[in-house]
Amino acid sequence: MSFWDYIVWPFARLLEILYNWSHSYGVAIILFALVVNLILAPFMAKSKKSMMRTTRLQPQLKELEKKYRDDPQKYQIETMKLYKENGVSPMSGCLWSLIPFPILIALYGVIREPLTRMMGLAKDSVEAITKWAAENAGFVATKQGTYDEIGVVDAIHQNWDAAVNALGTFGDKLLNLDYSFLGMNLGVVPEWKIWTFDFSNSETLLPALGLFFIPIIAAFLSWASMKISQATNPQQPSQAAMNMNAMNIFMPIMSVWICFIMPAALGIYWIANSIFGIMRDVILTKVYKRRLDIEDAERIAAQKAKEEKMRLQHEETEQLRAEGATVRNTNTSKKKMQAQQKQSSDERRAAAEKAEREAKREKLGIEKGENPSQVGKRRYARGRAYDPNRYASAAAAESPAEEITSEQEPQTEDTPE
Repeated sequence: MSFWDYIVWPFARLLEILYNWSHSYGVAIILFALVVNLILAPFMAKSKKSMMRTTRLQPQLKELEKKYRDDPQKYQIETMKLYKENGVSPMSGCLWSLIPFPILIALYGVIREPLTRMMGLAKDSVEAITKWAAENAGFVATKQGTYDEIGVVDAIHQNWDAAVNALGTFGDKLLNLDYSFLGMNLGVVPEWKIWTFDFSNSETLLPALGLFFIPIIAAFLSWASMKISQATNPQQPSQAAMNMNAMNIFMPIMSVWICFIMPAALGIYWIANSIFGIMRDVILTKVYKRRLDIEDAERIAAQKAKEEKMRLQHEETEQLRAEGATVRNTNTSKKKMQAQQKQSSDERRAAAEKAEREAKREKLGIEKGENPSQVGKRRYARGRAYDPNRYASAAAAESPAEEITSEQEPQTEDTPE
């Protein structure tokens, strides 16, 4: 088995189980869409919450943009910091929204090859069954052969008893798939050339019209799903709004094109998936709007309490300053307080060592000489080599000046004539 076979296998088994339970191909496709939406609900919920939080951060992002207009690098740093503080991942909403597309492609593989995927038949077995259907059940192979397996399975369903008797060697692998749903054959590709329909024959006209409207309904629901999502997420940034407007045009057009070139069963899945997606979006919006409103209220209340505390501390400080009193700042950081404590400890230790030295000097009868360079508590304010009697006489003052002058005079050499 190839890597793609391993990906498609669980979807084929799921569709087979749902068909055996419902005995209707259309119902099985709708239930398949429901199961997929239930499995993806936690991931979509995370994406929805992140998108709603991002939307609510737009005022703060605009303030940062205005504040760091001339420093794009600082703006990016502060933006990522704001996202981190609020538990927002800007890309999460986009990544999870792309998951349905691989599922759609895998389902297309299951629908297109029912003998290979749903029944698990090997290539030679498929060829043998196809040959029997062409010779005994009226199956006609197409030139492209894209959906030949669907035609073979439909022909076997129309001649099930004869097929079971003739193809009994395949055992229980054969599945009696009935593609009919609401009078339509979900195994055929809808025809968009409505002018070629036989309007005089209601038996063929109604199924053809039903198949024709499947892509139209799928496109409308795809557009409605995105419009509802936009309505439940107001205050989108300008760039995001432009991207959503482009998607509102692109997605319906793509859905119409896909549903007109692929079997109608895929269009039924697209319709069901859009309906379940709309229901999920409305429910998640109500749930997370209530939760985010509570979080915002708590955050605003905490911010106001912090501002009120700072205001009261400021007023207290101003009052103490006016009274000439001092008080320790309770907002001093732990690191700064530790540094202050260490400095006080060092000063006490130095004072104790100094007192111990003076006690020893006094015990030995050593008198401490006066330090002429000391000014107050500053021991070497005048320098370590300070001499108060250096310029006591005029001669002592002139000699250093003469030495300095002689050193600065240029040395000249006698040059021979």
